[in-house]
Amino acid sequence: MIRISNLRLSLGGREIFSDISWDIPTGARIGLVGDNGTGKTTLLRVIVGQVEPDGGRVEIPRVCRSIGYLPQDLVELEDIPLIDLLKKRCGIASREELVKSYEERLAACACSLSAADGDDEEAREAVRGLMAEYEAALEMFRAEDGYAFHARAGEILGGLGFRRGDHHRPCGEFSGGWKMRILLAVILLSRPEIILLDEPTNHLDTESMEWLEGFLGGYRGTIVTVSHDRVFLDKIVDVVAELAQGRIRVFKGNYSAYLREKERRKEALEREAAQRETELERTRAFIERFRYKATKARQVQSRIRMLERLAPLETEREGPTVRIRFPEVPKSGKNVVTLEGVGKAYGDLTVFTDFSYRIDRGRKIALVGVNGAGKSTLARIIAGVEEPSWGAVTYGGDVRIAFFSQESADNLDYGRTVWEETAAVPFRGTDQQRRDLLGAFLFPGETVAKPVSVLSGGEKSRLALLKVLLQESNLLVLDEPTNHLDLRTKEIFQEALLEYGGTVVIVSHDRYFLDRLVDGVLEVREGAVRPYEGNYTYFIEKRRREEGGVPPPSTPGVVYRAPKKGEEKRARREEELRRIRARRESRRRLEEVEGLIAAAEERKKTVEEELCREENLRNPALIRELHREHRLLEETTTSLYERWEELMAEVEKEDPR
Repeated sequence: MIRISNLRLSLGGREIFSDISWDIPTGARIGLVGDNGTGKTTLLRVIVGQVEPDGGRVEIPRVCRSIGYLPQDLVELEDIPLIDLLKKRCGIASREELVKSYEERLAACACSLSAADGDDEEAREAVRGLMAEYEAALEMFRAEDGYAFHARAGEILGGLGFRRGDHHRPCGEFSGGWKMRILLAVILLSRPEIILLDEPTNHLDTESMEWLEGFLGGYRGTIVTVSHDRVFLDKIVDVVAELAQGRIRVFKGNYSAYLREKERRKEALEREAAQRETELERTRAFIERFRYKATKARQVQSRIRMLERLAPLETEREGPTVRIRFPEVPKSGKNVVTLEGVGKAYGDLTVFTDFSYRIDRGRKIALVGVNGAGKSTLARIIAGVEEPSWGAVTYGGDVRIAFFSQESADNLDYGRTVWEETAAVPFRGTDQQRRDLLGAFLFPGETVAKPVSVLSGGEKSRLALLKVLLQESNLLVLDEPTNHLDLRTKEIFQEALLEYGGTVVIVSHDRYFLDRLVDGVLEVREGAVRPYEGNYTYFIEKRRREEGGVPPPSTPGVVYRAPKKGEEKRARREEELRRIRARRESRRRLEEVEGLIAAAEERKKTVEEELCREENLRNPALIRELHREHRLLEETTTSLYERWEELMAEVEKEDPR
C-alpha cells in the first residue's frame, strides 16, 4: 500500500495541495482525474520522490520491488540500439554478461586441461566445478526469463507500434513521441509492482492504445494513471480519485461510474442544501416575528442558538459553465471536397495511392491509422496545404478552409500577449464572446495578458487551435486538436463541433471524442485509404469482422450507427471468402512453424550431446561455439513456440470444428 499523509505543497506562491491524505491499496487500478493545473502530475512526482512536499509524507512499503514511472514530458535516452537499451534498463544485460563470463571461464579451463600433460585429475575437477557454476548461472538466467526476453520485448515493441527493423536502431534516431513509447516499453518489460502513468496515450495511435489496454488488463500490480482518454479510463481503472481544490475524493468504479456517482452526490448535496436553507429561513422568520414578545423570549433565544449552529451547506464548487458557439458559417456548395485518384509519395516512399472520395457539406469525417501511416499527410492534402503526387483535389463553391496541426503553434507571434494574438484574428463576435472562448480553452481571467513567449507547449497548442476556430470557415481540417485538452474542455469542444454548421475532417486518437462526433471514417493503412460509412464504433467492429476478430463492446455513452442498406449482405459474403482464405493461410503458416520447431529441437538435442562429450572439453573454441549456438537455439525455440500458440489460436477461432 502507498500511504500519503497530510501532504502539503505550494509552488510559486500558489497552494497545490492542502493536507492530502490518501491510501492506495496494493493491486488497485486508479484513474487520477481533475482539471488542468490541479496538480495531478505534481502528485505523481511527489510519490516517486522527484518533488519534495512542504509537509506530510509518502510511505511506500520496502517489499515493493520497483516503481515504473512514465512522465508526461519528453525524455532523453542513451543513444544506443533500442534492444540494448531495453536489456540495460531491465537488467537483462548484466545477467547475460554473467552467463557469458562463465562460458569464457569454462572455455579457458578446457584450454588449460588440453594443455596439461597426462591425465590431470585436478584440472578435470576444476572444469567439473566450473560446469556446475555455469549451470547455476544459466538456471538463474532462465528463472529471470533471460531467454524469453527477446520474445517478450518483441511482443511489447510490436504492440506499441515498433517494426522489427526498429529493434537495432539507435534511440537517438527516434522522435520525441517514439522515445516516450520506448520508455513505456521499458516499464512494461521490467514488470514493476507499481506503475504510475502520466498521460500514457498521448503518443499512441488507437491500435497501440487497444493493445496497451489488453496488456494492462493482465497486469497484477498497482496502477495509478492520469489520462484525458475516457475510453482508456473506462477500460483500465476500477477506482477514480478526483483531485480538486487541493484535496482528493475517491469514487469506486470506472470513469463513467465516477461521472454518474459525482452527479448523484451533487444532486443529493443540492437537495440537502435546499432543505437546510428552508430550515434557516423558517428559523430567521420565527426570530424576527417574536423577537420582542416577552412570552416567546425563551423560544427566540433557543432559535438564535440553533441558527448559530446551522451554517448553510456549501454545494460543490465547479468552474463556470462555458459553451463554445461558432458563428453561423457561410454556406458552401454541396460537394465540399472531391479527391480523384489521389496518391502521395516522398521520394521512394509511397504513402498511399489511387484514392477517390467525395466529402459532402455537413459531413464529419475522421482520419485514422497507425502513427506514420499517412493520416496527417491526407489531412494536409484535403486542406490544400500540400499537393498530391498523383490525382486531383477539387473544392466546391465558396469553400473556406481553416486548418490546424501541431505545427500551427510555431506560427504564433511571441511578441504578443494571449489576448493580442486572438484579437489579431477577424471575429464576428464581441470581445466578451472572445473572452468566453479563451476561458473555455483554459485561458481565464488575467491569464489573457500572459506573453505568448512564456506559454507551455500545451498552452501554445491550445491558443493556436483557438485562433483557427475563430476564423470564418465552413471546412475545418483539424490534425490532433485534442492532445492538450483536459476531459471537460474536450467535452465542451466536442459539443461545439457537433453544432458546427460546416464540414469537419479530423485526425484524433480519442475514441470517445470521435465516436459521438463523426459519421464517416477514412483509414490510412498499408499504402491505401479505405472508407467506412459509420461512426468510430462501426469502423472498429467492421474492421475486426474483416480480420476475423471478435468485436469489442461499444464505447459507453455513444450510439452505434449502422451502415446503409444492402452493405451488410455484401459484407457477409466478403467475410465468408476472407475466412476461407484465412483458414488456408493459418494452416500453412502453422505447418511451417511446426517444421522449424522440430528442426530447432533436434539441433538443440545434438548440441547438448556434444557439450556432454568429455573429449570436446579439450577444444575451447568448440565449447564456446556450442554454448553460443545453444543459447541462440533456446531463444529461437521460445519465440517459435509462442508463434505456434498464436497460430493455433487463430486456426481454432477460424475453424472451431
